[in-house]
Amino acid sequence: MKKYAACLLALALLCPISAQTARAEAAAPVAITAPSAVLMEKTTGRILYEQDAHTQYEPASVTKVMTLLLVMEAIDSGSLSWDDTVTASAYACSMGGSQIWLKENEQMSVHDMVKAVTVASANDCAVALAEHLAGSETAFVERMNTRAKELGMNDTTFKNCTGLPAEGHLTSACDIALMSRELILNHPAIREFTTIWMDTLRDGAFQLANTNKLIFYYQGATGLKTGFTDSALYCLSATAERDGMELIATIMHAPTSNDRFESAKALLSYGFATYSLTPVYPSEPIPPVKVELGQADTVQPVTARECSILTEKAKAGSVTTRMTVADSVAAPVEQGQILGKLEVCVDGELTDTIDLVASEAVERLSLFGIFRQFMGGLFLHGEK
Repeated sequence: MKKYAACLLALALLCPISAQTARAEAAAPVAITAPSAVLMEKTTGRILYEQDAHTQYEPASVTKVMTLLLVMEAIDSGSLSWDDTVTASAYACSMGGSQIWLKENEQMSVHDMVKAVTVASANDCAVALAEHLAGSETAFVERMNTRAKELGMNDTTFKNCTGLPAEGHLTSACDIALMSRELILNHPAIREFTTIWMDTLRDGAFQLANTNKLIFYYQGATGLKTGFTDSALYCLSATAERDGMELIATIMHAPTSNDRFESAKALLSYGFATYSLTPVYPSEPIPPVKVELGQADTVQPVTARECSILTEKAKAGSVTTRMTVADSVAAPVEQGQILGKLEVCVDGELTDTIDLVASEAVERLSLFGIFRQFMGGLFLHGEK
């Protein structure tokens, strides 16, 4: 009996501890050592986890996410080409820190300079690209700050395009996630460079090794950018994709390099284990809409955009849709004209609304066409 009573007492003492542990785990699902972090899903932009997300820190070379974003926007707009030749200035060659040791007047393609910035965090190439695009680093930094404001990066002030220490050069984990999302969402070609583990430049004479070690050992890693200075400590914007869902983990002011990578791994793994991205389609075929006095009798509505709903994996089966479509529409019908809506619900609660739009234009009948249609209707009526 004494042994039995002792066991009961031990269990009674352990139960409160277990309950406290369970509550702590529910309150803090991710254990990280970095003081500031954000986990964001790319497609929706939804923040899945945050810790001191708006505290300002120096970003070090994670700054180059914005530098690369402006370069990619220039390439995709046609104002810059991958094959364009960039000439290194004396100023660009003087940067120090991480670099590929450009010589004054050395020429290199935009493609190779982007590779050097992305893989090896080359400060000299970042400045050379900035000067090539804007005429000077100062002018380029003005563009960086303008773009930051456009993206809602309200915690950010850039002083240079490299991330080298400068008074007032500050951002936050949340802002880094915003610019990282913009880069990988709208400029997927950057992945050609962010997924490189080792490569070369100058016809194989210069070796490159990615500063982002997650590329080597984390499943699904797609990028993005590391950073370190003595004052910024260890920073990281880490991206990874699994099962069609890409996540962004941003880490700031981590005490060691291992801390930043382990914190990012913990965030990414938590996101992949907990959430899924579910493509949404109408639960039934969308019926055609009758066109009154149109050159075509009907027009087919289609969804105005693709839609994916981010849900906890446990709720993935609770996504439903409700469709409302007009019975008829008067010609002329413009392509893209709204004809209805598709409501997306999770657990019965409205989560998103997608317009149903005309897949093509339908012109109005001419007076002769209206007359002929009218007469045709009379003859058909008479036959009855």
